[in-house]
Amino acid sequence: MRLGDFTPARVSLGRSGHSLPTRALLDFQLAHAQARDAVHLPLDVRLLSLELQQKQIKFVTLRSAAPDRATYLRRPDFGRKLDAESRERLRSLASEYDAVFVIADGLSALAVHRHAVPLLTHVLPELEKSDWWIAPVAVVEQGRVAIADEIGQLVGAKLSVILIGERPGLTSPDSLGVYLTWQPKPGRTEAERNCISNIRAEGLSYSAAAQTLLFLMNESRRLKLSGFQLKQDARALAPTRSCSDA
Repeated sequence: MRLGDFTPARVSLGRSGHSLPTRALLDFQLAHAQARDAVHLPLDVRLLSLELQQKQIKFVTLRSAAPDRATYLRRPDFGRKLDAESRERLRSLASEYDAVFVIADGLSALAVHRHAVPLLTHVLPELEKSDWWIAPVAVVEQGRVAIADEIGQLVGAKLSVILIGERPGLTSPDSLGVYLTWQPKPGRTEAERNCISNIRAEGLSYSAAAQTLLFLMNESRRLKLSGFQLKQDARALAPTRSCSDA
């Protein structure tokens, strides 16, 4: 048995002279290209809308203040706030919702297209059984994690949950992350959120992610908090994972 048989990490690659073997070098170049492409791939809002319609999930499409992908990558702050038209659209939907789900491309639209709707189909039916009043799903182009704070506040939700593409790694260009925030509003810190990461075929399954998310949502509503305090209160019951800002 080789060490490489137990991990997808690049270990025990061997060598050819003073360099890597050709296969290992080509595999690295392919993985790097896939990660780079995932960052630049635009979100296909039309395709995502069709998937949500097929699942009979109500939604609204929004945009961040970043006008294009290049600006979004250079100016993370633009991805954390909505444009004026999107703010007005949300105000018209405002009510006293228990939660709002947000889908944003983050740094991997590929992850969103592969995993966001399947995860929602595991979670939403269970919430309906527990008498949660859920706002229409907000689909955001060029969005980062903190944009869910503004969305949650504008729509009047007690809890925001954003499904977002995580920063691609060399073995995971399609990893989805989920961030949960109680009483969302602009200015919330990362310490006030809970995160579930690495949702993908080779990582955390939809059923396991859904189970953890449902637990956190119910505990957050019961305790009226999220983030570090919720993680401490819930640490013996369900695991949460750390993930980086997308």
